[in-house]
Amino acid sequence: MKYVDLDAQVGGLTGVIDPTRYLGRLPELSGSLPPGALAFATDPQHYSFSGKRCVKDLTLQQVSFLGNDGQDIEACFRHNCWKHDEDLVIRWTGVVHVRIETPDGTSWSDLETVILDEILPHDHGCSHEMAFRPGTLMITCRDITATWAETDCPDARQGQGTS
Repeated sequence: MKYVDLDAQVGGLTGVIDPTRYLGRLPELSGSLPPGALAFATDPQHYSFSGKRCVKDLTLQQVSFLGNDGQDIEACFRHNCWKHDEDLVIRWTGVVHVRIETPDGTSWSDLETVILDEILPHDHGCSHEMAFRPGTLMITCRDITATWAETDCPDARQGQGTS
């Protein structure tokens, strides 16, 4: 990632995930992002680790290639019940490039839990890089649509912490 630091140091603590540089650049970059990518990247909860719509800790569940040309890709991300109320569906439209890197290969099935992501302007629209435990996904596309959908996750206020 260009701006999100996945191995920052805060005080004496190392290995901290820190989107501060990216968030500082986002106002400048936002004028060059397509509308869907802009809305997703600038959602106030997107990079708030305690936010219900933060991408951190989502798990990749399913990937579909849409249309005859396969230029649209849709991925469903499963919530983490301790943090999220909703699942996330991301659709990348007008995909021109996909790169997957994991220690075990280059397959969608090797990607698991999201660490964080970064969306940047690109000549084709935008690039979306997602860091996973383990691996990385990089997609270059015309635009991104992110939709949060209700889940079967019980309300975090009900029943947790009781035995």
